Amino acid sequence: MGTWALFLTVTSVFEATKSGLLKNAHIKYVSGSEDLNEKISIASSSFLINVLITLLFIIFLIFFSDWMSTELNAGAGLTATLYWFIPGLICMVFFSHFEAIQQSHLDFKGVLVGYLVRQVLFFLCLTIHFLTGKPFLLPHLAAYLSISILAGSIVLYIYSRKYLNHNFRPEKKSIKKIFGYGGYIFGSGVMSNIFSNVDQVMTAAFISNSAVAFYNTASKINGLVDIPSYAAADIIFPKISKASSDADGGNKIKYLYERMVGVLLSFTTPAAIFIIIFPKFVITIIAGAKYVEAAPILQLYMITGLMRPMQNQAANLLNSVGKPSLCFVINTVSLAINLVISYICLKSFGFYGAAIATLIAGGIGFTIWYFVMKREIQLQFSNVVKYVFSTYRDMYINAINIYRGRSLSS
Repeated sequence: MGTWALFLTVTSVFEATKSGLLKNAHIKYVSGSEDLNEKISIASSSFLINVLITLLFIIFLIFFSDWMSTELNAGAGLTATLYWFIPGLICMVFFSHFEAIQQSHLDFKGVLVGYLVRQVLFFLCLTIHFLTGKPFLLPHLAAYLSISILAGSIVLYIYSRKYLNHNFRPEKKSIKKIFGYGGYIFGSGVMSNIFSNVDQVMTAAFISNSAVAFYNTASKINGLVDIPSYAAADIIFPKISKASSDADGGNKIKYLYERMVGVLLSFTTPAAIFIIIFPKFVITIIAGAKYVEAAPILQLYMITGLMRPMQNQAANLLNSVGKPSLCFVINTVSLAINLVISYICLKSFGFYGAAIATLIAGGIGFTIWYFVMKREIQLQFSNVVKYVFSTYRDMYINAINIYRGRSLSS
């Protein structure tokens, strides 16, 4: 489990970082342009960069995965799993490109179906393997993941065909445009994704590979609570991009940000409180009783998670209004703080040190982002609280109306 967690960390950091460079720029320039030739040029250039970056990463894995496995105390298992996932990395070029095409046209249906097919097929492969009684090897998981990504890519292509011109015309000016806008987002994505995974990487290096399994268990459960935040970011990014070009865009951006954070907190807060109170119960249900040692880690993650909707949407806002350099600086400073605090806490507290460091660094990051948003959009936290309660009120009214409608029909 520890090796698999490190595999997911390495591949997800790469993919999320690449996505930060390409997807946001792709969406911004395609959704904001009425020129078909420019749209084709941006999409083609984005695809070309996608291919080249993936090729470089594959070369890196071929020559340096052994060194990386040694440094992370993962042995030969991590190297073999990364090699078996090379076909999956190639498929991810198409999956991520079609996803960006869908979102640039504010169409999320294909993205939903593509991810659904990808995840369900992966689960089915695992289930069938389990039922056959054959022993599990990590390369099997990587191969099944590659197959599921290929299937998801095919589904995304089917849904994206209406937006495709099947013309490949990358241009130097479009490549410069993508790097000009996405360069800082790329750097910011690197910092942000390392920040998100530094607990597991440093735990592997300072404690052991097996200890990562407990951190990964808590991280996966924590990730479930974060799903609405990331989904909201995909939806709100093109909306804020358009609002930033309007005459009264400032007020609209402020409203969108405060309202979105309020709505997200209305969902994540009850879930986080439940998990904080019953961490062992949640871990036992999802991962099994042998991982209950991760309960304190999960509790600390959940406290930190209450601060994340504001930070995630703030970073997304800065990128969408054309201030990725500021986002890059904040993420770089946050990462530096997290690395120092993680080192100190791991040395001082041992096994739970990385989780304690995550909470401290998260609190510092929350404070930084709050004052940045106060300066950039005149954020009023009282409005966020108001939108939390208005969301609950709207949900209650809708539930009452649905109940009354059913009562009348019966």
